[in-house]
Amino acid sequence: MDEISELTATAGERIREIRSSDFTLRLHDAKGAPVTPAEIRVTLVNHAFKFGCNAFNLKSIEDSELQEAYEDRYTALLNFATLPFYWGAYEPEPSTTREVRLHDMAAWCAQEQITTKGHPLAWHEVFPSWASELPDDEVLARLEARIREIPQQFRGEVNIWDVFNEATVSHRFDNAVGRWIAREGAGEVVSRALAWAREGNPAATLLYNDFNISDDFESLVAELLERGAPVDVLGIQSHMHVGTWPLERAWEVCNRYARFGLPLHFTELTVLSGRLKAQDDKDWHARRPGWSTTPEGEAAQAEYGTALYTLLFSHPAVEAITWWDFSDYHAWQAAPAGLIRADMSPKPLYEQLMALIQGEWRTDVRGQTSESGALSCRCFFGEHQIEARLPSGDLLYGDFTAAREGTRVVDVSLTSRR
Repeated sequence: MDEISELTATAGERIREIRSSDFTLRLHDAKGAPVTPAEIRVTLVNHAFKFGCNAFNLKSIEDSELQEAYEDRYTALLNFATLPFYWGAYEPEPSTTREVRLHDMAAWCAQEQITTKGHPLAWHEVFPSWASELPDDEVLARLEARIREIPQQFRGEVNIWDVFNEATVSHRFDNAVGRWIAREGAGEVVSRALAWAREGNPAATLLYNDFNISDDFESLVAELLERGAPVDVLGIQSHMHVGTWPLERAWEVCNRYARFGLPLHFTELTVLSGRLKAQDDKDWHARRPGWSTTPEGEAAQAEYGTALYTLLFSHPAVEAITWWDFSDYHAWQAAPAGLIRADMSPKPLYEQLMALIQGEWRTDVRGQTSESGALSCRCFFGEHQIEARLPSGDLLYGDFTAAREGTRVVDVSLTSRR
């Protein structure tokens, strides 16, 4: 058996080992008396692991039925959403921002118990057209203010940020950000940006995010850590428009970046369900209206995507996977990259992920309390609900979090109300 076959065959064992644990729940009522005898059901309602996607179509689809279907499919599967804070789109005119829409998007996510991430605070692309007319010093002063102010303004609504995007290649771009990095170096610039974002929200989780899986990326991470920069997570992009990564490569990338001791987020994962023409392969960034999903492409997307999610979920350093895009509707480059089609119907990969994330990888345990009101069960890490049926037929309810760190014996108070 070759290495990847063995890794795939043993993924289930690793998932059980690193994504779940045995817990003893000590159940009592509001007066502190043990709840016994009782029939108990324990269910996971929200994974600790972040299964996400960019959610750029929230609050933006004119057709209300499509909007509702988009949102329903999203909440059924995912618990993590990337929201768009691209400078050029967020601030189309100097000091005129579109923050109201972003607050609305974040509020919807909070209502649906979906964790949010802002993307990105600094990037050499999606650069404001008006900024090109200003001196570099003024542009960078405005950028600094943006990096400080947005995490502060959205504190409590968005607490995870892609602070700087793709700085390893920024020096190639002829704008104020590119010239800044060319002049001072990526390590200095990214360290400063991370520090500004930390000042804006000291409790935020801060990422450096890049597609450039290379020595340059690794050297930059090493420099950030040497400088003591407040980087909490490494974001790894994996757009696969012209061919999927061998699974061996995905595992090797995880191992290579895990050595820095930081959690890994796969921040932009794309696998198509329709193929480029051979002559287009070198220019896959171009937008192609009419680039369609196909039955054969959807079958291939499902087979590969299921294997990749399983492999990544089984790696101890990976804490989040974000798909790019959720739907083919207004997808980036008009690519057939969605988990669902443009009409919001699910593709086979969506159904496969539902079976995994909301099925195989989800706690759903039934049992009876002991004489002391205790129940032992294996739980995936995350937020759980407990339902207890008493001999009288009355129901009691409670909640607990199965945490990776900390005690495995949890006291839970049950009440008659959810």
